This record gives sequence, structure tokens and C-alpha cells, in this order.
Amino acid sequence: MSGGDEARPQGGDGALAAAAALGARLRARDLGAAPAALNLLENRSPARRGEIAALLAEVAPGRLGGEAPAHVVGVTGPPGAGKSTLLSALARLWRKRGRTVGVLAVDPSSKRSGGALLGDRARIDADPADRGLFIRSMAAGERLGGLAPATRAAAQALAAAFDVVVIETVGVGQSETEVAEAADTVAVVVQPGSGDVLQFLKAGIMEVPDVLVVTKADLGTVAQRAVRDLRAALRSLGDGAPVVAVSSIHPVAGIEELAGALDAHRAGLDLAAARTHARRLGALADYVSEHGERGLRALGGRRAAERFLERQDAALEGPALVRALEVRAAERA
Repeated sequence: MSGGDEARPQGGDGALAAAAALGARLRARDLGAAPAALNLLENRSPARRGEIAALLAEVAPGRLGGEAPAHVVGVTGPPGAGKSTLLSALARLWRKRGRTVGVLAVDPSSKRSGGALLGDRARIDADPADRGLFIRSMAAGERLGGLAPATRAAAQALAAAFDVVVIETVGVGQSETEVAEAADTVAVVVQPGSGDVLQFLKAGIMEVPDVLVVTKADLGTVAQRAVRDLRAALRSLGDGAPVVAVSSIHPVAGIEELAGALDAHRAGLDLAAARTHARRLGALADYVSEHGERGLRALGGRRAAERFLERQDAALEGPALVRALEVRAAERA
């Protein structure tokens, strides 16, 4: 698991060059650049905007010659459903297959300190000597949607260097659907026999999962009933998303099937179109987070902002798109 605290760029041309150098290292698939890159991306000070933009420009599609190679997988589900145990098993399988893995575990924030409460980094089983596995906990802060403010940018940066990037989000519900906009493939995890299935159906998020995962398949009949209920619900909606039952404890079961389902979904994507759409939605979310509803009104409303973003270069990264929105708002003023 990669670690270390490299020096973060500090203001001026030298800082911009250092930030760009971090991005270039990621583009060259230097996994050791990940900790310092995330240190910078998590710094939300306005003074760091230029440095963040310089880093992300180095991992933009235009610099990479196309979309970043990683498969970005979102994993979400109710607390206690077994997401971290599942991720431990998936990470072991991916590493056994020679794939490098970066995990962004987005935890609830402490209202007192602002830091992450649960520390998924500690719960995910990993070999500290394994340099092909990087795990970072990120505090969700006060932002709804299940993602930390820097999660999108972090996933985008890591996607240039790693084979698989996992975003594990806080909880699940109507406010957790942001992960569907940040990941190529979303797996929603439910636990049988706990009411999770019923709550999932009530939550109105059936459009979110690309793969549904029922954990604790070792429970037998209870797990099988959950699988049947979810498949029936998906059929009623005309949704063909696969439902996979897994057990992450000995004997491990279903993990290879799950990995195959995730890969199959990714293989069927128009990746360029999906990621372009995701970058634009993320930029709009960041713009509204910074400028509020007044800023959105200055653009003529959400639909006008979305139409404007659709006319922008597909290769533009988040910071450049946010800047384009700001310029547009100023022109309309």
C-alpha cells in the first residue's frame, strides 16, 4: 500500500511546475506520486486552484491520448452491508491478476474535527508492503451525494496511473447518486435479512446500479431470497443489471463472478461519451458548490448551463470547465 507525504507545491510558478510534475508522474504510471497528488487535490484553498488545474491538465485526455486507462468502479450501500470486506476480497483478486488498484474510501465526517470518522483505510485488509495497492480515506464533509469534494478529481488523477480505481461511498439513498456520475461502473451492495432490500427498493435509486451485489451468500436461503427479490424488481423496471451473490469469508464465493460482471459492464460502455458527460456534470456541481444558486441563475439556470457545457471541448478537465462557466456567467451579467 503506497504511502508517504511528499512536499506539496506552495504558490507561484514553481508550485505550478511542481503540480504539473506530479500529474506527469501519474501519466507515466508512477504509483508513488499518488499520495502527494491527493494531498494537493484535497486542499480546497482558493490559492491552490491553479496548482490543481495544472495537475489535472497533465492527466487530461488530450495529454493521455485518450481517456485514462483505469476502470473506475463505484461501490455503495448501507453501513454494515459488508462493503469493506467485499473490497478486500476484490482487491486480492485484482492484485492476483496483476492489476494495480487505487481505493478512495469516502467516510462520514466528524462534526468536531472535520476528519473521517470510520477510517475504511484500516478496515480494508491490505498488505502494507504491496506497492500495487493504494488506499486513501477521504472525509465527506458537508456535501451531499456520498462523495468528498475532491473525490472526482482524485479518481480522475489516479485513473491515469492505476488499472482499477475504486470509489467507496458513504451510505446509500437518494442523496448518494453522485457516485453514478463519477464512476464507469457502479456496484450497489445490499445485505440480506436486514431490510436493506426493501429500503433499497423504497429509496428510488434503481437507476443507479450497474451491478447489484448481495453479500453474505453463506446465509443460504435468506441470501437467495434477496437475490430473487432484486431480480424481480429489476425485471419489473426492464433493467437487465446482473445480481451477484457473494461471500467474502471462507469459503469465498462469487468474487470472480462479480469481477467478471464489472468488467463486462465496462466493456459495453462508450467510455469517451460517459466520461465526458461525467466531467461536465462534476464541473457544474463544483461551480454550484462554489457560487451557489445565484451563480446558477447567472448562467440562465441548470438547463442552460448544461447546454453550454455540451458545446465545450470534450477533452476539457473539471477546473477548465468551471472556469468556462465563470466566464459565461460574467458575460451574461
